[in-house]
Amino acid sequence: MWSVRVFTLYPEIFPGPLSKGLYGKALEKKIWSLEAVNIRDFADDKHKTVDDKTFGGGSGMLLRPDVLAKSIDKNTNKGERIFYLSPKGKKFDQRMAKELSKEKTINLICGHFEGIDERVIDSRGIEEISIGDYILSGGETASIVVIDAVLRLLPKVLGNDMSKNEESFENELLEYPQYTKPQIWEKKSVPEVLLSGDHAKIKDWRLSQSEDITRRRRPDLWKKYLKKDKK
Repeated sequence: MWSVRVFTLYPEIFPGPLSKGLYGKALEKKIWSLEAVNIRDFADDKHKTVDDKTFGGGSGMLLRPDVLAKSIDKNTNKGERIFYLSPKGKKFDQRMAKELSKEKTINLICGHFEGIDERVIDSRGIEEISIGDYILSGGETASIVVIDAVLRLLPKVLGNDMSKNEESFENELLEYPQYTKPQIWEKKSVPEVLLSGDHAKIKDWRLSQSEDITRRRRPDLWKKYLKKDKK
């Protein structure tokens, strides 16, 4: 069973959308598990204070290292990887999702305010990851994105595991266009090749479409694809 532990100030957010559909069924079948740890439970004062002003001045507050570290130390096990959802972290992508799907347990820290004290990151060997170049109000949304991306890679979660091999970012290409019934809609017809029954031609068409879309929309991926194709 793949497990994820989320450290958050808002445990009621979880599992949220991850309790629905195929993910919810997989959760019930114990293919994966989720634990939401309330960071505030580890504050010592009567007001359950979790943040304070930053040294050196500046706007905003910071999660206290003593409170956060205590929540981590009381709930994680030796050898488990710990990740902090941070805008200055390593970019989270499909490769990393595959990597994390092979872990038995991962830990995700959801920051708030101006983030967390750097000393916790250094002392607990925390890895920083980012889901994109933008700012969110907290790490909860980002953690759901990470969990979602990993869950669909786990065996027995999706109805058709083969479909994962043809999705965007597999082999450095974006996915080709897809069509379904009705065959003609608003005077637009499905490409003839998809109606031909010729699987070789359909495969070639889909590859050419993926290549064209990737080249136009994601030149960064296109460069990786060309390098990979030459090997």
